[in-house]
Amino acid sequence: MEHRRRVGVRKPGHGSRSGPGGERSRPAFDFDDVIYGIHSIEEALLAGERLRGIHVADDRKKDTVLRVLLARAKELEVPVRFEQRPFFAKLPFKTHQGVVAIAPPFEYAALHDIIGGRRIGKHRLFIVLDHLTDPHNVGAIVRTAECAGADGMILPDRRSAGINATVRKSAAGAAAHLPIARVGNVTDSIRTLKKSGVWVAGADASETAVTMTQADFDRDLALVIGAEGEGLSQLVKRECDYLVKIPMLGEIASLNASVAAGVLIYEALRQRGT
Repeated sequence: MEHRRRVGVRKPGHGSRSGPGGERSRPAFDFDDVIYGIHSIEEALLAGERLRGIHVADDRKKDTVLRVLLARAKELEVPVRFEQRPFFAKLPFKTHQGVVAIAPPFEYAALHDIIGGRRIGKHRLFIVLDHLTDPHNVGAIVRTAECAGADGMILPDRRSAGINATVRKSAAGAAAHLPIARVGNVTDSIRTLKKSGVWVAGADASETAVTMTQADFDRDLALVIGAEGEGLSQLVKRECDYLVKIPMLGEIASLNASVAAGVLIYEALRQRGT
């Protein structure tokens, strides 16, 4: 289970009182509730996320790059505070660009809502992550899945990166648009998908796996991506209807998990003629 991390900085619109020695005591917020970087915050605003506030470096106050973001924040009545650089030094995120937003905790979708919904296309497409712990990989897969019009993503609530600040940044705002469910048991969720008529294909490099171009992706489909280095767990493999592999012609025998996911997702789109 992920532990939420906290930082002691003032919430927008809240006063503060001096602590011992005249030092100001500031309410804490969770790092996981931070969205950082200009593009990620712009996408969150466009998606209508109920941001609690935005902190902007004072030296970027008149930056034309922020014009759209600040105008949208004003339109949505999101409080904006201009901060000195020491404020940002307290944060563990180095690529914040002098702009961070405080959001409510990420709102996960229910599995049955994801299965029952349909975004675009004749066939549904779901992405299931089997215990990926690298938030950069998870964020990159969220971005690719959203760009490809996937109907939703499913990830476990233990031994897996949740939708935290790093995932949101790596997803470049896509987490605000893609329905994502967090489940207690991946294998049970796969069974639920299959009962709803979804075929389940697991990414696997074994000799028994079918090359992706020979596999049938032109159907209601869930692609299961395993953790880098470990791949799919044996329980998950057994639940998959079939295993698929990406042709590897060089000396290196595997791809980064997010790259592999992107290749398979767009193979599905290719087969569907989109």
